[in-house]
Amino acid sequence: MTNAGPYQAKLESYTQGKDPLAMQSDAPRTISKLFAGVPEQILQQRPSPDKWSAGEIIAHLAEDELVSSWRYRQMIENCGCELAAFNQEEWARLGNYASWKPWDSLLMFRLLREANLRMLHRLSDNEWERFGFHAERGKITVKDLVRHMAGHDLNHIDQIRAIVTKS
Repeated sequence: MTNAGPYQAKLESYTQGKDPLAMQSDAPRTISKLFAGVPEQILQQRPSPDKWSAGEIIAHLAEDELVSSWRYRQMIENCGCELAAFNQEEWARLGNYASWKPWDSLLMFRLLREANLRMLHRLSDNEWERFGFHAERGKITVKDLVRHMAGHDLNHIDQIRAIVTKS
């Protein structure tokens, strides 16, 4: 993330005054509704050579949920830990996101998200305030990461919506 400031502000604008856990819970259903009835070929087609397809976006969301699972648990267990960043383009290349079946990616995303939500709903007030030091964003609490991921979902849901409604 080279523009962490404006990007972070954009994500925060999505979540202002909203319950980020409810937003996270809604995201897989929202994407499922967007995918419904759309041919797989359309889901796997890039809107332009430098932009991910809807299928690649959901593969990214699934793997980012995996990363978030680790980050939440590391912050809770080892408050003050370092949280590495990752290069999403390199992960997409290494994971060959273009080859993933969109509905399989959505299932992976949904299952990982449900596991995280089960844990998050059980956290104590103290656990919500535990933190790590993100390589790009600095100090971030569990609460901050939950809000970030809810905004991240909506950012990508808007991208998916634009792709599938254009087809």
